[in-house]
Amino acid sequence: MEFERIKSPQDIKRLNISQLSDAADYIRRRIVSVVEKNGGHLSSNLGTVELTVALHYVFDCPHDKIVFDVGHQAYAHKIITGRDEAFDGLRQNGGISGFPKPDESEYDAFGTGHSSTSLSVAQGLAEAARAQGINQSTVAVIGDGALTGGLAYEALNSIGSESSPVIIVLNDNEMSISKNVGAMSNHLTRLRIGKKYSRLKNDIKRSVSVIPFFGDGAIALMERGKSFLKKIVLSNKIFESMGITYYGPFDGHNIAELVDVFSQAKKKNGPLLVHVVTDKGRGLKSAAVDPVHSHGVAAVSGLVTERAQFSQTLGKFLISAAERDDKIVAVTAAMAIGTGLEEFSKRFPDRFKDVGIAEEHAVTYCAALAAGGMKPYFAVYSTFLQRGFDELLHDVCIGGYPVTFCIDRAGTAGSDGVTHQGLFDLSYLGMLPNMTVMCPTDGDELASMLEFSRSFGKPLAVRYPKDYVNTRVHAPIEYGKWEILRKSDSKTYVLCSGPRAVDEAEKAAKRVDMNIVNARFVKPLDAEFLKSINKVGNVVVTMEDNVLHGGFGQSVLCALDAFGRKAECITLGYPDEFADDRSVRSSLEKAGLTEENLIKVLNSLKRK
Repeated sequence: MEFERIKSPQDIKRLNISQLSDAADYIRRRIVSVVEKNGGHLSSNLGTVELTVALHYVFDCPHDKIVFDVGHQAYAHKIITGRDEAFDGLRQNGGISGFPKPDESEYDAFGTGHSSTSLSVAQGLAEAARAQGINQSTVAVIGDGALTGGLAYEALNSIGSESSPVIIVLNDNEMSISKNVGAMSNHLTRLRIGKKYSRLKNDIKRSVSVIPFFGDGAIALMERGKSFLKKIVLSNKIFESMGITYYGPFDGHNIAELVDVFSQAKKKNGPLLVHVVTDKGRGLKSAAVDPVHSHGVAAVSGLVTERAQFSQTLGKFLISAAERDDKIVAVTAAMAIGTGLEEFSKRFPDRFKDVGIAEEHAVTYCAALAAGGMKPYFAVYSTFLQRGFDELLHDVCIGGYPVTFCIDRAGTAGSDGVTHQGLFDLSYLGMLPNMTVMCPTDGDELASMLEFSRSFGKPLAVRYPKDYVNTRVHAPIEYGKWEILRKSDSKTYVLCSGPRAVDEAEKAAKRVDMNIVNARFVKPLDAEFLKSINKVGNVVVTMEDNVLHGGFGQSVLCALDAFGRKAECITLGYPDEFADDRSVRSSLEKAGLTEENLIKVLNSLKRK
């Protein structure tokens, strides 16, 4: 049958089992067409279409709760739950988010954007319902990649010990963003291979059930002895040892089988895990063949971009440094491609460590590598480093260990929205004793900072957005010293942290005279330079791709106050709120980090 629009889960529930594959085909075509236009997470969503259709066929949302871990695989869920027509605006300003958002739809049980949170959320929702006497099914859909995160195991332990009525759907596709690593990945591989156990059990059931008068009793006896059968064919103790009943593995693209399994799971009382095996990128050859590079795809605009990426510079530098220094180690948390380490991992496999989706572990692991005499470089997105804050403080900074944090996607994040904004790192890094924070304006300066890091001997964070436009000739790196990019007789000094601020200031300087300073060190500040410009009649403007609260501008204000402030100081950056702009340019405009706003601010001062 053909579908024009899916208006609600009821449109799915009205279908018979044989028609559900038609709905899945429609949803898959819809996802491909919109993602090709808008960009987004492609392979992960194509792999969960049948799974999502079966979930909505069996469970009654929004009364029942479905929590999607990470949330980047929830496109089919959005289409089914009344957002089919709005799906054309996916990840666009004014359109729907690429992740679940409760303020967008009552069908989104909880806001998700980071990994390994779904089990904790599901337990909380299930326990809240149980405490209030609400008869509710609570489902957590978690990928095998997310099971590399420690938070998932804390939740598994709690769910099992409390016998919380949570249905865990383990979506096993052997992938997170980079290929999964670690013991859990190996265990799930054995479970997939062990599918012969399920086939053997079903074959025995079918054979025994036809025996008159004896079949039902034999099946009951066999169920009581199934743990013995598992021990013979398949060693699967990890979940059931936690008090969580395990079922599977099942074909995650067989809707009839999934509907049957979920219908049985819905009748159970205690915690259980349904293990389904799916193909990432299902239904689209390019995404299925290369699910890693099809995880997140850019919108097709027809324009050729000339913006270079900082991650490319990082990857090239670390390869060169590793050739010269056998103590260099590159570490990532399931983000080798996005952070520029893919080629390094091939060239130096013994000095490349992908710890999985486990940023907390990565930070402490790097601290110990440094304590042991190695030179670790942890490449991580700003939004994900937030998860390792305690480890930054406790395990790196207290000991002063020389770990270099290469913080990618810093500043406004664009289309990924509120959960992925890198607007807070200058604030939380700046409060940590023993931490030095640097901001390059282009790839050449990043390379110089990384070379500086090799002999620095202390914790160092180098933060940068995804890309940059211009390359400049820079002065050598000198600890705690800023660089004057444009010197004039003007009494206006624009202090810029990072490439976006510098780019806008340089454009504004073509129309308004000013000094432009590359504040390459955000911590420590260049106190000597600040003292030199702290004069009556001078104007100091700070620009940062970060929240103002606790950021670069406030640090400058505090320093000027300590000197006895004489110059007038204006700070430009993001307000104390969460930003959900899907456009980098729109975010910069709202924060006032643009050529136009800088000129407006300076002109307003002249009129005073």
